[in-house]
Amino acid sequence: MKAYWITPGPSGSGVELRETATPEPKPGEILVRVRASSLNRGELLGGKPGAAARPGGGECAGEVVKLGDGVAGLSPGDRLMGRCGGGFAEYALMDAREAMRVPASLSWEEAAAMPLVFLVVYDMLVARGRLAAGQWLLVTGVSSGVGVASLQTGKVLGARVIGTSGSAEKLARLEKLGLDVGLRTRAGDFAEAVLKATDASGVNLVVNNVGGSVFAECIRALAFEGRLAIVGHLDRVMSAPLDLEALHAKRLTVFGVSNRLRNAGQRAETVRGFVRDILPHVEAGRLRPLVDRVFGFDDLPAAITFMESDAQVGKLVVRA
Repeated sequence: MKAYWITPGPSGSGVELRETATPEPKPGEILVRVRASSLNRGELLGGKPGAAARPGGGECAGEVVKLGDGVAGLSPGDRLMGRCGGGFAEYALMDAREAMRVPASLSWEEAAAMPLVFLVVYDMLVARGRLAAGQWLLVTGVSSGVGVASLQTGKVLGARVIGTSGSAEKLARLEKLGLDVGLRTRAGDFAEAVLKATDASGVNLVVNNVGGSVFAECIRALAFEGRLAIVGHLDRVMSAPLDLEALHAKRLTVFGVSNRLRNAGQRAETVRGFVRDILPHVEAGRLRPLVDRVFGFDDLPAAITFMESDAQVGKLVVRA
């Protein structure tokens, strides 16, 4: 089968199309015929110099081809979406514990754009962020894949959402998805505007996609007992000062979100919560992933170049 291998680097990624053997599912795994896969910054932008090439693509949507031992309740041809190893390929393997059925309302492209970002967002907003109806959510870098998914999930939970972006055009597009307040900025200078929008109370939860350059401003924007989720570092700034007095006085919670050190059981627990709490909104048509652009399988290098330009709003997808 055809499969792309990715070599990450500090300023971008190398991409190589290889002819490889079709994988065989081990016990608990599912082999799917990939119909679409999605790009994610964490995999494609940056990495350790000299790192070995690896199969690219961390999520996909496709049809069941073969089931490993112990997998029940599925049949060949069933439509699935989920995390995977090597989604930029004709075939990929999924852990059955993390596979989800594709709602009938979603296209292959939309289904491929859902698993990673929406599972991360569920972890941030629901499992750890405890976002409730009527509360305020601030999303820095709101036009990114995680940013848009945070906006959409926040709205179906009944929250009011403030988003930052350097592009007025992107903010205008996101108003159609329910963005309550758009702040045009790429710098750490938004706390005053956030406090004004929230009648001086601050926000209950911040999703920081940008990184260390806005960390201090996120702290200033938080309400009493507010929560700050660290999920991205688009600015490549990996450290920041922490106002301990604000942390203490406002009883703040700061937490990171990553699957890197989580085991399969922990990831599966998040999948079960997402299927229970958020997927019904997708099935009812109240939420659907925002796909900015779809590229052909042969155009993956061009898709990566487009992602590096930071021109998209939402997700970029490769159609197999």
